Amino acid sequence: MRAIPAGRHKLTPELLLRAYASGIFPMAESRDDPVIYWIDPEVRGVLPLHAFHVPRRLRKTVRRKVFEVRCDTAFERVIRACADTPRAQPDTWINDEIADAYIELHRLGFAHSVECWSNGRLVGGLYGVALGGVFCGESMFSEATDASKVALVHLVARLRLGRFVLLDVQFVTDHLRRFGAVEIAARDYLELLDAALQVQAQFYSEVADGDLDSALAPVLRQSTTHTS
Repeated sequence: MRAIPAGRHKLTPELLLRAYASGIFPMAESRDDPVIYWIDPEVRGVLPLHAFHVPRRLRKTVRRKVFEVRCDTAFERVIRACADTPRAQPDTWINDEIADAYIELHRLGFAHSVECWSNGRLVGGLYGVALGGVFCGESMFSEATDASKVALVHLVARLRLGRFVLLDVQFVTDHLRRFGAVEIAARDYLELLDAALQVQAQFYSEVADGDLDSALAPVLRQSTTHTS
């Protein structure tokens, strides 16, 4: 993995979009470290949208609608919660400049959050960047059992509904591997990215209940063909 110092250039939405279109993304070494690095992994984690696997117990949780799932109603709260969540890797933190840049990117319609609510309280979620037909997942947090996992299932359903073709998860963890995430070489990722950027996809923040159920159904049904 290459980590290139960003220098003194302010992290702007325009710079972020150019970076994502080039296959790199920003990170800080710690929550309070002002230095930002551009990360260029040698292998990239992707989650194939049509080979997404939902474990059996989680399928039941999704179907029971344990959480109220919303999109783009609390983006800033989601990214701040992700920034405050302890990381397994010490070099994957979100500092204030990064958070502020993504909040502005959200205001411009390029960054989105998927949120899980329980009794009016935000208990989990994730956020990422949508560009063409690629969604670049950035981070997630959970304060209730399965909250971030349910958010991921809903994200995949919405991406399939909106005709996205690539879900970039940056790094593959044991957690993401359970859902079907795989690692591919950087050159292969860039080929997929170039093709995905030509796709006109749509991220639907608001989806009617019936349409959402229809979008979730094949995601949950296809998982029955896998071993949970």
